[in-house]
Order: sequence, then C-alpha cells, then structure tokens
Amino acid sequence: MNVDKAKKRIAKQVKKGFHGYPLISLAYFGKSPDSASEVVISFILEEGAAAQEQKFSCEQDAREDETIQSILVKIIERADVATVLETEGVSLGG
Repeated sequence: MNVDKAKKRIAKQVKKGFHGYPLISLAYFGKSPDSASEVVISFILEEGAAAQEQKFSCEQDAREDETIQSILVKIIERADVATVLETEGVSLGG
C-alpha cells in the first residue's frame, strides 16, 4: 500500500474520535522531534484492561515508512476497533 494512502486511512480513523472499546493507540518515538525511529501500537480490549503493545522500528522516519504504515492499517482493520487514537508529534526516547 502506498505510504500516503496508508497515512490517510489511519488519519481518517483517528479523526472519528473516541467511540468506545476496543481501542488502538499509536505513539511515535525518536531521538529528535523531526524523525520517529519507532512506533508503538497499543490495543485495549475494554475499559480497565491491560494494553497489549507491539513496537516497530526502522532506520528512517517510521511515519514515512511504507511497510510500517501498511502494517498499522492492517492491524487496525483486522482488530475491528471502535476507536483509533494517535499521540501527536514524536516523543523523545526511541
């Protein structure tokens, strides 16, 4: 899947806002605010449940990595979630 198409599909889900559970959240991490070397995707089945996390890393910016963005879209689609949240920007620490 094209990286721009994948990013648009994720953004469309995020834009819907909170609609309950199950929920997926995305957070990007990197050594600087300009480049995310890692993305953490968290899945929460129901309120109060522990989050299941999966991390994806790459050498370049994960937000522009076609493979990572396509995988995120597939995970979101297959999990059949009600809500997708995304932390804005890049947190330091990846």
